[in-house]
Amino acid sequence: MIRPLLAGAACLALLTACNDRGASPAVDKAQDMAAVPVGQASAATLGANTIEGYVPNAAMGDMYEIQSAEIALRRSTNASVKELATMLRTDHTAASNLFKAPAAADASAVALPTALDERRQGMIDNLNSASAADFDRVFVDQQIAAHGEALTLHRGFSDNSAAPGLAAHARTVVPKIEGHLRMAEQIKSGM
Repeated sequence: MIRPLLAGAACLALLTACNDRGASPAVDKAQDMAAVPVGQASAATLGANTIEGYVPNAAMGDMYEIQSAEIALRRSTNASVKELATMLRTDHTAASNLFKAPAAADASAVALPTALDERRQGMIDNLNSASAADFDRVFVDQQIAAHGEALTLHRGFSDNSAAPGLAAHARTVVPKIEGHLRMAEQIKSGM
């Protein structure tokens, strides 16, 4: 238990150190790679086990997906990447809209975030600064990481008896997230 926490803390320190806007592609890649274990640890612990952790992480996950999809639709020239981005924008916009009612019912004391956290904003910044040659790889790698995190979060919360509406929402979105992850992995294997 201590080892994963130390690894997460080290990754968080790396993310903070790398949070220099306009950083080099190597720093951006390191930041994105460090975001994976931090996101997974967060999703598996606080997010999957508490309403106060689940609500903001689920909402920010959708926000990140919508924003990253918009960037991909503007920047990518790869038809498969654009197809994935279109699917992400559509599905995560719908999920975000459907999330509001159970969040209000089950977690009225938890405010929905209006902006991304530093980690996810760093990933968006890295997408925006990726070179044209690297963009598709960066986008797909981020999608694989983000959807792995989302699966951990939603699967972990899907049986929460204290928030039945949110748990039902979590169960509803898991199949879509699994489909997004499969598609991202297929695109990566073809790169």
